[in-house]
Amino acid sequence: MFLKGRDLLSIHDLGVDEVEELLDFAAELKTMCKMDATPHLLKGKTLGMIFEKSSTRTRVSFEVGMFQLGGSALFLSNRDLQLGRGEPIKDTARVLSRYLDGIMIRTFGHDRLVEFAKYADIPIINGLSDLLHPCQVLTDLLTIREFKGKRFKDLKMAYVGDGNNMANSYLYGAAKVGMALTVATPQNHKPNDEVFKNALADAEKTGAQLQWTEDPIAAVKDADVIATDTWASMGQEAEHDERKKIFAPYQVNEELLSHAHKSAIVMHCLPAYRGEEITDEVFERNADVIFEEAENRLHVQKAIMAATMR
Repeated sequence: MFLKGRDLLSIHDLGVDEVEELLDFAAELKTMCKMDATPHLLKGKTLGMIFEKSSTRTRVSFEVGMFQLGGSALFLSNRDLQLGRGEPIKDTARVLSRYLDGIMIRTFGHDRLVEFAKYADIPIINGLSDLLHPCQVLTDLLTIREFKGKRFKDLKMAYVGDGNNMANSYLYGAAKVGMALTVATPQNHKPNDEVFKNALADAEKTGAQLQWTEDPIAAVKDADVIATDTWASMGQEAEHDERKKIFAPYQVNEELLSHAHKSAIVMHCLPAYRGEEITDEVFERNADVIFEEAENRLHVQKAIMAATMR
């Protein structure tokens, strides 16, 4: 298998062909799932799931995905591990490598993932960090293919909101598939500079046009796909009221969408706070896309687990 034994911490670490292979594999597994014929590619394998951040979709999709692939998943919160009491990451990584076949981690600092991967002898999957959310953006690429076709190079995408882990990962994802992407954020909430630099280097190989702007209307002009995310990520709850004021001009609403392509779809990784980053009307009109996007987490993560852990 093309990713056998490797970590998946960032889309930037994948080759252009590997991204396409992973999306094809996920689509195949989705078809098999609908036929109740998912192959037990991970029979006898066990995935450890370390959660330092809470989750709905990440936990359920990884756990169900392992079950469908014939393996098992072990939920591990900070309260369940000595990590929560100060055991060094490198010690935990080396111990768990002797018990498990792979580990998914959902955490705060990306450096924790990098250190874990350095000392582990088994594949490490980034279930989310403050810097990147690769599983979600690979999922969104699959969803875009389903609703807009496989020719990413013919599409224009806009991301509107906070320059967070989703914005960073969209830059990496768009660069790998050659899709035009404009990210619109306030000046003081831009995507990570190093991520943007790396993404531009990737884009040189695929022809992807990557841009940042402070103007959400300019970003969505003639866009085929528009994505947004919550304005206050986990750990930023105390900033919620201040962020609502800062990001108010970036709400995905009818007025903003009037500047996009008439057939544009709107995506949201969930949870959505209706009336803040997206209006209820826009959300409900795009609910079929958004909840297909949510389901696709299951199929993309099955592909990631099977590709890395077989």
